[in-house]
Amino acid sequence: MRPYIICHMVASIDGRIDCAMVEKISGDEYYSTLEELDCPSLLEGRVTMEHYNAAKEPFVQIINKPVGKFCTFVAEESDAYMVSVDTWGRLRWKSNNIEGVPLICIVSEKASEEYLETLRQQDISWIAVGKDGIDLAKAMEVLYERFGVKRLGLLGGGHINGGFLEAGLIDEVSLLLAPGIDGRTGETSLFDGISDKGRMPVQLRLEQVKKLKNDVLWIRYKL
Repeated sequence: MRPYIICHMVASIDGRIDCAMVEKISGDEYYSTLEELDCPSLLEGRVTMEHYNAAKEPFVQIINKPVGKFCTFVAEESDAYMVSVDTWGRLRWKSNNIEGVPLICIVSEKASEEYLETLRQQDISWIAVGKDGIDLAKAMEVLYERFGVKRLGLLGGGHINGGFLEAGLIDEVSLLLAPGIDGRTGETSLFDGISDKGRMPVQLRLEQVKKLKNDVLWIRYKL
């Protein structure tokens, strides 16, 4: 059992998602449509969290001792959570919540005991799962079973979106297509970082197309 997962993103028409760029070609449609998706809990990758929510200076460990096993800590039970995915445990936090919503940090078993103890002292919930990297499938099971997360909004970036796609964990894609072109070399796309060159494209079924203000299109697909 795992949450129903909706990937909700805004992109230029060439599929790029750089935050500073898309903010210039769209308005507040991203947040108004997110409310309509009815996902009380939201998940963001390290880069997005670092850009918007985490402290500017990363966590620096003194003792390099990985936790080395699956474990979890529930600091607070809630109807809604903000979930951070941070493989090595590098993000540092000013608070145990984001805009009043309790924080959960998902890390791999390579994260240090020191980092997890810091989270515990801040009353921040955490899940450490995956030997070589985060085991996303298992992490989603823990979110469902231990934290009661039934619907989850996946808010990118591209590499964490790609990881969820590769793991077969996305149920729906909610895309805001903003009227602008990026075109810069090397910018991350909506789904990125999958190394299997022979991987077949994931087929989608169109559910809705709606024109919003600022000439933004809201497109919803199911997998």
